[in-house]
Amino acid sequence: MTVKADMGRKYRAYPTPEQDENLTSWGHHARALWNLALEHRLMIGRKHDGVSWVWSAEQCLLLTELRNDPDESVNWIRDLPATAGQQVLRRLDEAFKNWANPNHRARRPLFKCRSSPVSIPFPGQKVRTRKLNRHWAEVYIPKLGWIRFRLSRALGGELRSCTLVRDGLGWHVSFGVHVGTTTTEPNGKPGCGVDFGVKVSAWVSTELSPRMMPPSLTTGEQRRLKVLERRKARQITYAKKHNGGRYSNRLRKTIARISAIRARQARRRLDFTHKLTTDLAKNHGFVGIEDLPVLNMVKSATGTAAEPGSGVRRKAALNQGIYDNTPGERRRQLNYKTLLYGSQLRPVPPHGTSQTCPECGERDARSRVGCGREFACVHCGHTDHADRTASIEIEARARRMGGTVIKSTRSVRKDARGRSTGTRLRAAPDADIA
Repeated sequence: MTVKADMGRKYRAYPTPEQDENLTSWGHHARALWNLALEHRLMIGRKHDGVSWVWSAEQCLLLTELRNDPDESVNWIRDLPATAGQQVLRRLDEAFKNWANPNHRARRPLFKCRSSPVSIPFPGQKVRTRKLNRHWAEVYIPKLGWIRFRLSRALGGELRSCTLVRDGLGWHVSFGVHVGTTTTEPNGKPGCGVDFGVKVSAWVSTELSPRMMPPSLTTGEQRRLKVLERRKARQITYAKKHNGGRYSNRLRKTIARISAIRARQARRRLDFTHKLTTDLAKNHGFVGIEDLPVLNMVKSATGTAAEPGSGVRRKAALNQGIYDNTPGERRRQLNYKTLLYGSQLRPVPPHGTSQTCPECGERDARSRVGCGREFACVHCGHTDHADRTASIEIEARARRMGGTVIKSTRSVRKDARGRSTGTRLRAAPDADIA
């Protein structure tokens, strides 16, 4: 039985200048191999009308033939370590399997452009690590030697995979390790509902105030980013007019400075997301969230040339706010953290959560006053923040999903068919039996 990685570890790596040059070259070679293998698979699929595909087992044989070919045009394939090339093809297998899985949200595998993140994967059997002291360690990479990395935490398991990635701030090494995690027993704590938003990052139903994500960029960084973006646009225009589209060194420096700011922004965003999801999973018996179709929510409003869209700039700003709050990443983290801390993740239908009154249970669009964050029930007069109202309704739907025994202390109004139209039934925090 193959032992697979069940946890990830990421560290900051510090290669030497020579190693940095080789890793950058390998990253572009791995990207070219991905594109070549993807085009080959799509060609086979078109030839057989999508009935038959080619997988990594066949493509690894072709990769070996190319590496043995004396033609100088394939020197780049010989330069890339064979194990890294094989790992690229296996990852392409995973991308196609996720695309074919109806229960997975992945789309069709795409070609990688030059601006894509530089990444070189290796199987865990071909690398090894050694600890230098309390704060530093090294990883051995085939054809490259030992690379130092900052040992910010212990590996804590059996090494199964290794990936070197470069962003705007430098190189990082990510390890997939097997630690033998098992599902933890239910922690017995009360559950909650969480409403993720744009203006309000997260509102937990058991709290009276929202959790706001700190600005991911300072005022100075926002101003500097705007200057750099404008400079980049001017330099690209000049390159297209006078250099045949070739990027100058100044343009590359501008792009590198923008990447550094974006990478710093992504780190801050990820730090808040990890702290939020860890706290939710650790201190609650279940976490109810909205089952949001994020890909549909961030579709562009530009339209076509014949039928241009309306409110394009406003929709673009909304999309940027949605991406900045990373609802998909929060859900991904909650998926595995709830298993670690003995809680459950319960996605609920998102329709009308902020229009349902937590007091009388009536859902009415008129209860949302204007486009603001105020909720005022037109039936019972209850007022509250719209996001807190939504979080309470999310918790109620999550309880019903989990098989909660619901008890009510008040009578429930019913219509002519005997259906409840009034009070939303409440349950005690310890009444959940799922």
